[in-house]
Amino acid sequence: MGTTRGQTVTGSNNWTVTGVRNLDMMVGADPSIQSEPKQISGTLCVLGSFPFIFTPCLNCEHSHHIAQLVYYSAFVIIFQFGWASVQISHLSLIPDLTPSEHERTGLISIRYSFTVCSNVLVYLVTWGVLHVTSDVQDAQIGPKDAYKFKHIVWIGLSLGAVTSLVFHLFVKEAPLEDGAHSPVVGQDKRTTSRVLRDHRLYQVAALYMATRLFSNLAQVYIPLYLHESLGLGAESLAIIPLVMFLASFGMSLVTKILNRNAGRKFSYVIGCVFGILASIWVYLGSGSRYTGYEIYAVAILFGAGSSVMLVTSLGITSDLIGSNTESGAFVYGAMSFVDKLANGIAVVVIQNLKCQTCPNYFRDILAFVCGGSALFGLFCLIFLPPFNIFVKGDRPASGA
Repeated sequence: MGTTRGQTVTGSNNWTVTGVRNLDMMVGADPSIQSEPKQISGTLCVLGSFPFIFTPCLNCEHSHHIAQLVYYSAFVIIFQFGWASVQISHLSLIPDLTPSEHERTGLISIRYSFTVCSNVLVYLVTWGVLHVTSDVQDAQIGPKDAYKFKHIVWIGLSLGAVTSLVFHLFVKEAPLEDGAHSPVVGQDKRTTSRVLRDHRLYQVAALYMATRLFSNLAQVYIPLYLHESLGLGAESLAIIPLVMFLASFGMSLVTKILNRNAGRKFSYVIGCVFGILASIWVYLGSGSRYTGYEIYAVAILFGAGSSVMLVTSLGITSDLIGSNTESGAFVYGAMSFVDKLANGIAVVVIQNLKCQTCPNYFRDILAFVCGGSALFGLFCLIFLPPFNIFVKGDRPASGA
């Protein structure tokens, strides 16, 4: 649910405060608390806050912009806290379901496939709303179209509420028994302080941060690139990102096989190569042939690269947890904290440096920031040990 709305049209502003809610999740990642209450509370936070982000400021529509900033920031913080609660508790279920590296990768791939499906659905709704309500074909988006995005938000929110209700009604969590999260016989319990003292946590966090920087910034700035740098119409703002998500979905279906046969590291390298090629193509592309045809190939490369990098990095994070499932929520919370803090800083810097007279600004962001993030991910990969991390007894396992 959180993924559907979190990636609808919130854009970059939400990321500026996500570090706060991820810190809350890291502190509250208590293994004695079952995941279902966290998911329910997170769902309620999202339902209660998200509509206000896309409606006029109540009784303050004409107030000073600082007052409106405080007003909207409060709802964004509540929304992001709820979104994080759902995401982290959902991810932390994966290590509990199976100890197998390949089965965990399969679960991550399935989860990501449904994430992409939710994004595709959002863009189909976006395309439908813009197509039905536009009087002029290829008209560009403006302030007059604000009501259209309210419709998109309410449709997405309603669908997310239904799927969340289905999840909580039909997926029952077994009662937590004493020792349910205890490590296996012969293995010491890995405490939070012990996890924080291990340098491998920070290596994986850096890799995950680079992956999310590439994926999230591409997702946010591709529509702005299409709109401001290429001057494409409203329908293109929905169709081209839709192509990117379809490519992500297709690639997520084969990433499990790729990880199993080629290993984690080689799979991640393939994703980085896709991303770097897309960034180079964006920088060099121009002309009617590029805007008419080549841009779709660029979208496919961005989507495929994001899919492989993200699924593989989450698989590496699962290896980091290993059989120490009691630390799963904390580790995923730590990954998400670093990810969103980096994304928030990046977006603030990008928006503050925006040149009003530079039509290629967002082209350069995709080329250099996204491409640089993929390169940084490759750099982080070099220093990752070629074995599963935090496995039983910390013994090296098969190659990563």
